[in-house]
Amino acid sequence: MGFAGYFLIVQDFIAAAREMGVYVGPGRGSAAGSVVAYCTGITNIDPLKYDLLFERFLNPERVSMPDIDIDFDDDGRQRVIEWVVDKYGVDQVAHIITFGSMAARSSVRDVARVLDLPLSDADRLAKLIPEKPGTSLDDAFSEVKELRTIKEGEGLEAETLRMAHVLEGSVRNTGIHAAGVIIAPDKLTEYIPVSTAKDADLYVTQYDGGVIEDAGMLKMDFLGLKTLSILKSAIEYVRENHGKEYHLDDIPLDDETTYKLYQNGGTLGTFQFEK
Repeated sequence: MGFAGYFLIVQDFIAAAREMGVYVGPGRGSAAGSVVAYCTGITNIDPLKYDLLFERFLNPERVSMPDIDIDFDDDGRQRVIEWVVDKYGVDQVAHIITFGSMAARSSVRDVARVLDLPLSDADRLAKLIPEKPGTSLDDAFSEVKELRTIKEGEGLEAETLRMAHVLEGSVRNTGIHAAGVIIAPDKLTEYIPVSTAKDADLYVTQYDGGVIEDAGMLKMDFLGLKTLSILKSAIEYVRENHGKEYHLDDIPLDDETTYKLYQNGGTLGTFQFEK
């Protein structure tokens, strides 16, 4: 399928992360079903031993770039990104832009501010819109008679609602994707438009994550996981206080004392053990 380069790039920066002492997650999601990912050290979970499904990762019905989410400890994530920038060049690595759009309430408040509608009136109009997630102004006009009556009337409030209805869904602001990073085979500007952002040292793509791969770009997810930082600190404390060296992969999955702790209800909010 032509994905060998993708696997090698991921394997390369994961190996570099481990050499730098950055904690790397054992593998999450569908990629844990890939034997190639396991054999190259991208994941640490043997998919044959646990009978994991490769088809969740790649199959004939999903002919698209593989998507391997990689977890790093919070502090180490940025160090790995810096390593990637050093290797490929600052002109070939970029963050991914995100677009924030005007939802029903925010469009009403924004238009009210521009039209100089008093804040109390704007607040009253916005609060008439149901709080249910995904509610559009069309929904609100159908469900709330008072809103519909105001919109069909005259005056500044009516004009605010009509204009907000037109602007709803428009792009309001831009941000940066929390984890996504693009790595290009050459200068980014040869392939896609880029921009700068005040809170980013790298370029930022002007295509968002939904279309960036369609533009031929390689998207990598560098996730910072607080849990890994906690585990890293715990192992350091054990070494300092008890003189014992542990590696996460060496800790048994059938430790009797740990299971007794769970059986007795002695844990709270353990990642993916809440149930």
